[in-house]
Amino acid sequence: QVQLVESGGGLVQAGGSLRLSCAASGITFSIYAMGWYRQAPGNQRELVADISTSGGRTNYADSVRGRFTISRDNAENTVYLQMNSLKPEDTAVYYCNAQNTLNRRAYWGQGTQVTVSS
Repeated sequence: QVQLVESGGGLVQAGGSLRLSCAASGITFSIYAMGWYRQAPGNQRELVADISTSGGRTNYADSVRGRFTISRDNAENTVYLQMNSLKPEDTAVYYCNAQNTLNRRAYWGQGTQVTVSS
């Protein structure tokens, strides 16, 4: 059974930092590209950042580039999102996504709430 379990969300003041983690099980983690998405109330889910299977390539939304860093540990089957200089507009539910690079099948985590107060 595939599971993606996010953790690390919470309430933080503007300018603060949070580190999200997503622990994967039930998949061969090293063949999955991983991503973080977010969805604010009334908005569509959007890509925040993604990372290649080896971690050698990363991609960021313009709104978070320079503030957020995605990384992965293939030995621990975990992907991280370090979020610095948080802004109120970063408030959303953050979801972990895993996409099989061979057959394109994708899985989602249950989401973790991030709330940034002004």
